[in-house]
Amino acid sequence: MDALQALHSRVSVPRLIGPAPTPDQQQALFKAALRAPDHAWLRPWRFLVVQGAALGALGRIFRRAALADAPDIAEEALVRFEQLPLRAPMIIVAISCHRVHEKVPRIEQDLSCAAAVSNMLVAAHAMGLGAVWRTGSLAYHEVVRQGLGLTEDEQLIAFLYLGQPAGSVKTLPELATQDFFQNWPGN
Repeated sequence: MDALQALHSRVSVPRLIGPAPTPDQQQALFKAALRAPDHAWLRPWRFLVVQGAALGALGRIFRRAALADAPDIAEEALVRFEQLPLRAPMIIVAISCHRVHEKVPRIEQDLSCAAAVSNMLVAAHAMGLGAVWRTGSLAYHEVVRQGLGLTEDEQLIAFLYLGQPAGSVKTLPELATQDFFQNWPGN
């Protein structure tokens, strides 16, 4: 699949099964991430690759976060939180690492990390993999931050779930570009 075809046809694939991306596919994903736009070449990111038994460990962190928010939460709800990472055979946790730089504010560093995630989404699609970018309240929860070893100067940007599409992949309607892009007349 060429680059434009991948960009024009990419969709989120929330239903994923194994196997996880192969080592070669993982390297292709990682290389795509490292080509994201990055003002001042700060490389303000790091990525945690979670698979195998580590998915269960992440689930236990999610369980602790849910319990911290609602100490009397039902056990079945806790089990659901614990099983969230098991929706894919691999998760890449994207973390923005804020660097002090006079010309590159934190928001630009977060956007650079987000662009790296977007590059991986398109690369996954181009290789026939399924992928979905997830966040939600767990991405910003202090228990999750601590459990994953984030520092004060880091922000979790995405849980990128990866695997093989489970079933058919949805098709999205074509959007009319003129609904979103207009020529600006200037003064």
